[in-house]
Amino acid sequence: MNHRPLGRSGLQVSALCLGGNVFGWTADEATSFRLLDAWVDAGMNFIDTADVYSRWVPGHRGGESEAVIGCWLKKSGRRDRVVIATKVGKDMGDGKVGLAPAYLRRAVDASLQRLQTDVIDLYQSHDDDPATPLEETLGTYAELIRAGKVRAVGASNFSALRLGEALAVSARLGLPRYECLQPLYNLVERPAYEAELEAVCVRHGLGVINFFALARGFLSGKYRSVADLGKSPRGQGAKQYLNEHGLRVLAALDAVAQRLGATPAQVALAWQIARPSITSPIASATSMAQLSDLIAAARLTLDAEAIRSIDAASA
Repeated sequence: MNHRPLGRSGLQVSALCLGGNVFGWTADEATSFRLLDAWVDAGMNFIDTADVYSRWVPGHRGGESEAVIGCWLKKSGRRDRVVIATKVGKDMGDGKVGLAPAYLRRAVDASLQRLQTDVIDLYQSHDDDPATPLEETLGTYAELIRAGKVRAVGASNFSALRLGEALAVSARLGLPRYECLQPLYNLVERPAYEAELEAVCVRHGLGVINFFALARGFLSGKYRSVADLGKSPRGQGAKQYLNEHGLRVLAALDAVAQRLGATPAQVALAWQIARPSITSPIASATSMAQLSDLIAAARLTLDAEAIRSIDAASA
């Protein structure tokens, strides 16, 4: 599996990133271990999680996904075969939120402990924190990198304006810069990234690891009617795409998938992988069948006709 550079971080990552939001939630520990083993066995190396996963589940406090990954790292002995990305900044309760220096120092140690590792390869600001000056956040990231706790930093859910401001602060003060962006991006939600963020990322040579690459499972073709939404605990999240635009995109994916002997999910991800500004779309799996779909997507090459038809349907 060919790997791609993640910005200027020096990290090399697979063309798809395995989303860890399901670990410890809709994928129990045993299932998560099997998925992670199969991911690495297939030549993939990139895994993304966050400290807040999965605090939204009744009875969960956050940290469940990191803890599962940490147990797998210890059991498998495969730490040197993977690039581990996690995120900080979303509300963990009890005032644990944001990107202030004192909190970042505590939060990184908590993530390292849950992940059972000495270093986080990619540590990302999960949300912008306008209440904390950018130089304070980036200065603290510099400390964490010097201490060997973090290799590189990234941003998620930043506007183009704030991302540009952060990059300017890094350049002016000689601080570590955000080497990648994790934006919302998929075939039914293109403008949020393409309108402004894409140009900033291209201009500064940032990696892009977009989330909801399969639009909460909608682009897999699993949800084609309201009746289908009950197929998964996450099904209600796909309801917003059941409209003329979403169904037109699915129809285009169906046609290309049939011609190429692939699945709609594989085609949707392959389209994103082929986009020059995208480094590694993030998608999750809760079964070996779903994981096989992801791995096949990373190996699927779309021809020009396929890309044109999908572009037209999703514009």
